[in-house]
Amino acid sequence: MTVSLTTVPVDLGPRSYEVRIAPGLLAEAGTAIAPLLRRPRVAIVTDETVAALHLPALEEALDHAGIAHKTLALPPGEATKGWASLQRVVEWLLAAQVERGGLVLAFGGGVIGDLAGFAAAILRRGVRFVQLPTTLLAQVDSSVGGKTGINSPAGKNLIGAFHQPSLVLADTAVLGTLAPRDFRAGYGEVVKYGLLGDAAFFTWLEGAGPGLASDPAALVRAVARGVEMKAGVVARDETEEGERALLNLGHTFGHALEAATGYDGARLLHGEGVAIGCALAFDLSARLGLCPQEAPSRVAAHLAAMGLPSRLADVPGLPDDAALIALMGQDKKVKDGKLRFVLARDIGDAFVADDVPMEAVAATLAAAR
Repeated sequence: MTVSLTTVPVDLGPRSYEVRIAPGLLAEAGTAIAPLLRRPRVAIVTDETVAALHLPALEEALDHAGIAHKTLALPPGEATKGWASLQRVVEWLLAAQVERGGLVLAFGGGVIGDLAGFAAAILRRGVRFVQLPTTLLAQVDSSVGGKTGINSPAGKNLIGAFHQPSLVLADTAVLGTLAPRDFRAGYGEVVKYGLLGDAAFFTWLEGAGPGLASDPAALVRAVARGVEMKAGVVARDETEEGERALLNLGHTFGHALEAATGYDGARLLHGEGVAIGCALAFDLSARLGLCPQEAPSRVAAHLAAMGLPSRLADVPGLPDDAALIALMGQDKKVKDGKLRFVLARDIGDAFVADDVPMEAVAATLAAAR
């Protein structure tokens, strides 16, 4: 079955760009990128896992379009998203003589997209980059919207910049090489979009989600719907002054869990943290009387059907609740000294709250152990 190309525009005036979603886009990458180039050369930043699986196909596409290329492959994993790797990438780009008019290709998952995008943002005070996301999480979420950055021991994504890509090419066929756990973790960001703003999409996912990995058309539909929702929010609130904070549903809890595990992907992947965070956000909302009691049960049931965690008990070796709350206090979503949570009135109806009683947060954490 032929799956047609879906193109989602991100409308940001002079910084507007397209997100193209379809299987097989990697083979057309050279043709797609060529119009962006002042000189026919690019610098590719990737990780060793992606390089082994997909770099030859990208190189062939670039060669076919007459585009010269150099590649830096970094170790895979969240631990790469730090100061040492940022310095390595920037110094490599300088050694590769990437100019102000040059182009960086971020070829990988969320870690590479965030890291390479941040390096592009600060190199020579800003060079252009293209996102070639290779994970479900990156295709549906992190490659779109211009958030780039690295982690700190104090918390996730605390150092970074808003720097929009010039193009996003989401080849859904490459998702077939993901380990099942990595695909499921990416699904944590897919389901987030239904939970925060599209109840009909969540209902569709309840039926389609378990078979998504083996249904190319449904996979494109799922990625495209998430990208459409994110693109609309980003166009209205690029730098997260208001509405864009809704995209952080599950992230205040999830980022604290990631920091508590030391960004150890063997214990917790980002999308798994988001899944647990979404479940906790709905539990907290019900505890506060904001949403129907059946909503958290429905969320937890769907996460379980997808093989995703939904409780703190699903993550080994977590610190106590007080330590988790302290980690939440370092989150980027703290404003005027107050923790901000994305809560829900129901599935598909999320809102930002900054007056959440901490005793309710503590009770929610305690009940999830």
